[in-house]
This record gives sequence, structure tokens and C-alpha cells, in this order.
Amino acid sequence: MSSPRPLPAGPLIAFYGDDFTGSSAAMEATAFAGIDSVLFLAPPTPRRLRDFAGYRVIGVAGVARAQSPAWMDAHLPPVFDLLAAAGAPVIHYKVCSTFDSAPHIGSIGRAIDIAAQKFGGWIPLVVADPGMGRYQATGNLFAAAHGGVYRLDRHPVMARHPVTPMDEADLARHLAKQTDRKIGLVDFVSVKRGDGDACLARELEAGAKIVSIDVLDKETLIEAGRLVWERGANPVFGVGSQGLEAALVAYWRHAGLISQQAPTFRAGPVERIACVSGSVSPVTAAQIALARENGFATIALDTARAVDAGEWERETGRAAEAALTAVGDGRDALVHSAAGPDDPAVVAFRTAVEASGRPVEAVNERVGAGLGAILDRILTTARLPRAVISGGDTSGRAASMLGIDALTAIAPLAPGSPLCRAHAARADREGLEIALKGGQVGASDFFLAAKNGGPL
Repeated sequence: MSSPRPLPAGPLIAFYGDDFTGSSAAMEATAFAGIDSVLFLAPPTPRRLRDFAGYRVIGVAGVARAQSPAWMDAHLPPVFDLLAAAGAPVIHYKVCSTFDSAPHIGSIGRAIDIAAQKFGGWIPLVVADPGMGRYQATGNLFAAAHGGVYRLDRHPVMARHPVTPMDEADLARHLAKQTDRKIGLVDFVSVKRGDGDACLARELEAGAKIVSIDVLDKETLIEAGRLVWERGANPVFGVGSQGLEAALVAYWRHAGLISQQAPTFRAGPVERIACVSGSVSPVTAAQIALARENGFATIALDTARAVDAGEWERETGRAAEAALTAVGDGRDALVHSAAGPDDPAVVAFRTAVEASGRPVEAVNERVGAGLGAILDRILTTARLPRAVISGGDTSGRAASMLGIDALTAIAPLAPGSPLCRAHAARADREGLEIALKGGQVGASDFFLAAKNGGPL
């Protein structure tokens, strides 16, 4: 085997995340390996980039997962220009580890088509991440839930996702609805036989432009990282979850390019915490229930009122006041839009949106912004040091209301959702500790762990 390709002195990875929570998961994979990583919550100016000179992983959190192909056509080209200008050998379009997407919204295929106009070479697709309970075998994605592992089209959450329900576990078949580019596969059987390079060569010779890589365990994770690092273009444009970063880290460690021993990251407990949630996942519902059982004041929002701007302002004001009262009484506050997919609030919201005739995307934007405004008011008034925003689509809208423009990871809470330190122009937001949690991420005690500063 030839010597591994050395790491350059400058940036290693530049990535764009198609939602905020997933972006923090990508940052976590490198940061907790001891690689200085920063996540910007909007495309940074050259001046702001200079404030983080020396960081080796540069991420930009986005909202493409909730947007149309036309939106991508308008907004992604300058993002890819920014990533290319960083000079990193790996450019990554980061997607959810459950591949949330459809031809009309969050189209991963459209993002690939846009990027392919700028970057050359084959496009590795690495979605699985065993550390997150995501596995790929013969091109089919599996994800953990409720103590089991399910094929994606039979997954108790993703098969019922309210925006992008997954009815296909074969990622190539799912992606083929979004792009005409030929999709190949390096399967785990080839990897286990030591035939990964030959399998990749055969797929490329057959005309594949995108090559999906099976990942099931440590060995296949390392091999995925090796293929990306040693066989990709320079720079290589890759697509996938935080599994792409995890695979690169695994290979770099295996090849002796970074230390085998990562630094220890810890955070202490806080007296009180404020949380907002726009997730309808049953995972989050269980987390809200356990938080309530442990003394959190859980405040339900009537999101059906979001169809009217005036009514929504009054509703968010009511919820913020209730949360501040709870905090004043020494309790933790958790404002939520729904407690799982079966919460009657979900049906009430959909009915109200349909009756109003307003686009659901616009109303969702208003809900997310409202949750952000609630959290901003709680933090400003009560001067709390730590917060949580739950919900992949919600996080981008809510975080934008806080005046934060960058995050760095400080401690693990759950795989894919680190506790972060906020960086901001606003003095009262600099140093805020915050976690952005995807709806399906974390154990049932997540909100308790966030208050504690780490897993209980």
C-alpha cells in the first residue's frame, strides 16, 4: 500500500450544511477529534473569516433542506464559491443522516447538479455513520430508533416524516428521482474482501458520476475515508452526513495523520436552562415528557395561530411570559410546538394553514422565527447562560433571531448534537452555550443532559 497523502497545513474541510442541526453534527465529528472547527450560521465575510484564522474545518449552516430547487439555483452557487475559496482539499455538501429530501424540497440531486458545474471528479456519497446509529448495506440505509435498527422506508419516524417521508431505503433509487447523474456503489462485500479500489474503478469505468459507499462498522468507515481522501479529486466534492467527516477522521487516525487520542471536552451544569422545540418527532416528544417529569415547565404553543401575524405575535408573547414566570420561580423552561406526530396540535396546525390558503413554507418560517423570538426574550430578560433549540428545520429560523453568527463545540451531549459556544457581535450573546438538536437525535434525557453539561 502506498504512503498516505499528507494533510496540508491550512484548512482541511469546508462544508455547507443543508440544515442547522446537521451542520453542528458535522462540526462535532472533527472538533472532538482535536481538529479546530468553526460553524458559521450565515456565509461569513472575509473579515469574519480572519477572526477564525487557523481553524482547519470551516462550516456554513444553511436551510437548503427546507427549500425548493429554484431557491437552490439562486443561493447555492455563491455558497460553493465561498467553500472553494477556503482552499480546503475536501468540499462537503452536508445532508441529514436520514437523507431527508424530495425532488420538490431539499433536493440533494439539485445541489449536486449545481456543484458539479464548479467541481470536477467523481462525487463520493457517504451517508451512514455508525456512531449515530446509521448504517448502509448494499446501498440501503438503516437507522436506529426506539432501541432497534430499521430500514429507512420502515423507520418509525422517517417513514412518517411530515415533509419528506422516506418510502425508499435504496439511496441510489431515491437520489435518481432528483438527478440524472449515474450513481454507483462501493458495497461492503467488496470492502471486506479488500477490493474497494477495484470496485470504485469498475463503477467509474461504467460511467458513475456519484459513488455511494457502504458503511457498517469501523473497518468500512475507515475505508470510506480512505477512498475519499486518497482516490478523490483535489479538491474532492463530497455529499453525505457527518459520516463523511467521521470517515475522514477514522482514516486519518488509522493512517497516523492525526493523533489517536482526542482531547477531553467537558462542560459543567447550569442552574437554569431555556429550550424551544419545533420538532414533531416522537423522539423529541419523549424528551419533552421526561423533562416535564423532572421539573421543567413545558409550555405548548398554539401554532394554528401562526396563520395570522397579529394572533401569532400575541401567542408568542404569552408563551414567553409563561416561560419567564417559570424561570423566575426557579424552573427550567421548554416551549414547544408539538409533543410528537400524534399531538392534536399537528392536525390543528395543518387545518389552519389549509383554511388560510397561505403557503405552508411561509407559516413554518413564521413558527420558527417565533420560537427564536421567544428564546431571545427569555435569554435577554433572565440572562441565562445556556439554551437548546430542537428541530432540524426550526433551528435555522430560530437561531437567526439570536444575533449569533458562529459556533464552536465545547462538549458532547448526544451524537450529532454538541454543546457549543456562541460567537456574536452582540456582547450579550458572546459566550452563550447552546445546542442545536435534530428531532431524531438524543436519548430521552437530552434536555436534562444539556442542563447538566453532558450525558447523565
